[in-house]
Amino acid sequence: MQNSEKIWTHVEAKREPFIQLADTVWGMPETCYTEVRSCAEHLAEMQRQGFRVTENVAGIPTALMGEAGEDGPVIAILGEYDALPGLSQEAGVAEYRPMPGQSNGHGCGHNLLGSAALLAATAVKDWMAENGIKGRVRYYGCPAEEGGAAKAFMVRAGAFDDVDIAITWHPNAFFEVADALSLANTRIDFTFHGRASHAAASPHLGRSALDAVELMNVSVNYMREHMPSDARIHYAMIDSGGIAPNVVQARARVRYSVRAIDLPQMLELLERVKNCARGAALMTDTKVEIEVLSAVSNLLANEPLEQAMQEVFDRLGTPEYDEQDRDFARQIQATLSAGDIANAFKRSGVKAKQGMMIHDHVKPRHVTGVPMIGSTDVGDVSWVVPTVQAHAATYAIGTPGHSWQLTAQGKSPIAHKGMIHVAKVMAATAVAAIEDPTLIARAKADLAERTAGTPYVCPIPEGVEPPLAAMAMASGS
Repeated sequence: MQNSEKIWTHVEAKREPFIQLADTVWGMPETCYTEVRSCAEHLAEMQRQGFRVTENVAGIPTALMGEAGEDGPVIAILGEYDALPGLSQEAGVAEYRPMPGQSNGHGCGHNLLGSAALLAATAVKDWMAENGIKGRVRYYGCPAEEGGAAKAFMVRAGAFDDVDIAITWHPNAFFEVADALSLANTRIDFTFHGRASHAAASPHLGRSALDAVELMNVSVNYMREHMPSDARIHYAMIDSGGIAPNVVQARARVRYSVRAIDLPQMLELLERVKNCARGAALMTDTKVEIEVLSAVSNLLANEPLEQAMQEVFDRLGTPEYDEQDRDFARQIQATLSAGDIANAFKRSGVKAKQGMMIHDHVKPRHVTGVPMIGSTDVGDVSWVVPTVQAHAATYAIGTPGHSWQLTAQGKSPIAHKGMIHVAKVMAATAVAAIEDPTLIARAKADLAERTAGTPYVCPIPEGVEPPLAAMAMASGS
């Protein structure tokens, strides 16, 4: 039996407790930096599986690291467990039905992400112990991917300094080695300070912070015509200054997310957004306070690791789906538009096939579509450690990310099959690196070549600490 097949047997042997972990975390959705119970569940499972656990990684209360093995290469497998606000939904129901008393939901599948990553690390641990193989496998429990940039703070704190390679995955509609495409991103708050006054009796004495926010938003909207087409700017009102229209608002705050294809472009665009804020303050005779909350870098590819993962995917194939799986996927697709489904195929480059509700084959490498580019703090890890990422189908084709439909599928048999399958992919990729030191050497050489002219600089300004309180108020990526 080849070692890849042996490691798959180790994954299968432990599948049930990790399916239970994923379902448990699904039922306690916690957002950016508030993942206390979800983190505790991962901690308990790591201890049950015999990992040496480090808590409070990089000073973040909900960040964990579990290690097993001795000497040899250090293989990191990255997991997440944060949810999103406003995506509460009953599981297994193909209609909008929020859970009573619960506003959050796992609308990005991170309940699966963390569990599959820890399962892969556990399988590698068991395989190394069974065969007396030198090496260390680590599971990194990473909070706050949805806007909090926890991995960037962890990189800055040196949590990955001795890691040889990093492996991770993300729930998706397709089985593939993920293209290393993401946008550099900064989350930043603009708080305007004005002067309160009676809006009818003495409006001339007031200086409206809310006016300043509105003028800033208008000026940024005019910027959109004059910025790169692949850049993105979004904003959310955090504090509109109160509910009384007869009081001139003395304080207002808006949160911006500024994204661009790489870090230099993002920083240039960010400065223009700051100038819009300064101009709005000047126009309204208010003052503006600018606070960077978090920032992430764009992803870097790694050809040797991606090729190694593709070879695993090709050997493993895809899970088997039954009529119950297809029926639920069909019900979910009935809640979507034809455009949602067509756009999913277009983005992936996978050829649409009549009746394909769940992806049933592995996408070849270098088949590209029109990808939807978001942001991820995995990007910062990829600048300092050779990194590879898988996508695995855990939901019906066409399901939008960050939607109630995705939350509804988070405990389905489709989701469970996808997470077990990708745990096998990640574990076998780790085994390939442990068995072939030249793979690690080639991966490191690839990273060194990509960063030779532009060495890594953490996008988070000096002095900025993880925004544990601020980001808990509003999150999303």
